[in-house]
Amino acid sequence: YAMLLSLIFLIVLVAAIVGFVFRHEIKTNFESNLELALKDYNVTADRHSEAVDTIQRTLHCCGVQNYSDWERTEYFSQRGIPQSCCKNPNDCSEEDLKDPNKAKQKVFVDGCFFLVTSTMESKMSVVAGISFGIACFQLIGIILSCCLSRYITNNQYEMV
Repeated sequence: YAMLLSLIFLIVLVAAIVGFVFRHEIKTNFESNLELALKDYNVTADRHSEAVDTIQRTLHCCGVQNYSDWERTEYFSQRGIPQSCCKNPNDCSEEDLKDPNKAKQKVFVDGCFFLVTSTMESKMSVVAGISFGIACFQLIGIILSCCLSRYITNNQYEMV
């Protein structure tokens, strides 16, 4: 049992170290994937388009760096900025969303990349605290199981 807990503890420890070391690569990867999702955004509501819409609605943001990122997409030339960027969905017409100057008044102007990464970083302390607590319980379990094993082994020798 102690070996199993030790293995789980080491896996969690390695995952935490890898996550910490490669956090900048994770950010860069997320940014490039978000840019790719904007480029391939379409009306057919595939998984990537739904994810972009969910992020924009939930975090009240638009585009990667700002709302003008949509101007470089094929979707913008056809339909303008997506409805998920609108501050008030009832007040956004397709004509307004096709004109960047009018759209600036009606959509969220902040980009999603900064908001997503700052939200993740603010939640990392909670995740780290919970992980540390679980690791402490695992270490206590390892120590207690070793003590129990030693106690059982000592009692077997006394019986013989």
